[in-house]
Amino acid sequence: MPVASLPPNPWGLYEMHGNVREWCQDHWYDDYQNAPIDGSARKGRNADAKRVVRGGSWDVDARYARAAYRYHYAPGHRYDYISFRCARVRSGAEPTTKPEQSQPGGATDAEPTLLRLDASPSPVRCPLPQAPAFFIHTDRERLMFRRLTKPTWASAIGRDRFGLWCEIEIDPGHGEPVIQCLRWIPPGQFWMGSPEEETRGLAKNDDERKWFEWEHPRHLVTLTEGYWLFDTPCTQALWEVVMEKNPSRFQSPTRPVEQVSWDDVQDFLKRLNGRIPDLDLTLPSEAQWEYACRAGTETAIYTGELAILGERIAPALHPIAWYGGNSGVDFDLTDGENSSSWPEKQYPHTKAGTHPVKLKQANPWGLYDLLGNVWEWCQDDMRDYDQNTQTNPMGSLEAGAGRVLRGGSWFHLARSVRAAVRLADHPDFRYDRIGFRCARVRGEPGQPTE
Repeated sequence: MPVASLPPNPWGLYEMHGNVREWCQDHWYDDYQNAPIDGSARKGRNADAKRVVRGGSWDVDARYARAAYRYHYAPGHRYDYISFRCARVRSGAEPTTKPEQSQPGGATDAEPTLLRLDASPSPVRCPLPQAPAFFIHTDRERLMFRRLTKPTWASAIGRDRFGLWCEIEIDPGHGEPVIQCLRWIPPGQFWMGSPEEETRGLAKNDDERKWFEWEHPRHLVTLTEGYWLFDTPCTQALWEVVMEKNPSRFQSPTRPVEQVSWDDVQDFLKRLNGRIPDLDLTLPSEAQWEYACRAGTETAIYTGELAILGERIAPALHPIAWYGGNSGVDFDLTDGENSSSWPEKQYPHTKAGTHPVKLKQANPWGLYDLLGNVWEWCQDDMRDYDQNTQTNPMGSLEAGAGRVLRGGSWFHLARSVRAAVRLADHPDFRYDRIGFRCARVRGEPGQPTE
């Protein structure tokens, strides 16, 4: 089959399993005893020694297309199930980065510590070097570790399975502080907008067709700076501790604040930034919002393709989003929208509205509720897309210009709850389907760039 016709592995390598067996440099040995510990090719036999082949091929049983399976052939053997890929393994030929020593006696110039994991009792330990960064170099990979420096505006910082996070803490003057988590979004490149086939058949008339045309053409965007982003929409608890009032229709502290205009959000940002020195929160640009929503994916939603079986029936949305098909499920407030007449719902319900944040599955970067629950204001107005590659694109920021809304809401049809969907409205517009999340886009010294 053509190469790259199946998904790559997590490091971007295609066809490591199947298609063709691949020659390796190593001489064949029956076991791994006395194999090199640095990952270099195992040799030591004569020039005619059999060579290792890996990966399985188009003609083998499934049991032979595993990462650990190995076989051998004479070096002159040819067949239609054998090929190869190349590597560049010259040591010392690549530029290296040497971490600066953080204090006298640090580990910058220390001799490396060799740990034999296959010959030592588990767990294997060694002291951490007193340096701002250090490497762990195994026979498989080289990993760099940096010490985290908590920003002055943050109350905590750490790393988990999603990546780097930090928290801000706002003291209400009485009771428990309100804590908001932010996620570090690294710089990178992504496809913005949707391919034509994603929106084909979604419009019911010419006016609706124009809405979906706003998503085209799909084009490549590069964001050169990383940024911090709220891991949830702004909650009512956070809004109320800053603004001392709550405009929301569906009131509860852990639900997203709604019925806030873009202008209202600017007032909120001014007050919150005034309470925490150097915080400098803003709204994400439309490009920053979509990049964070996609989190390295290219499909309609960040868990894969979106099959729409009815206006409010899209089973793939239920695990990740509150939308018109499920927003009445377990809805627990008395002031709900009457949804009894909504047709084609994924689940039966008679009363719907927003739900508390973080009840649905996060995206791969640890961000919740980017799709559904509430539309989210962006910093800029809607720009016209074209096929040209863009770097840090930004719509109009003129006073009074419209502002983009992203993500869909608890009220909307499945077709509107996709990563590429975009609307815009006046900055003074308020509705019970509109909220926001904050970003901090000033670069942080010492934070990761990848």
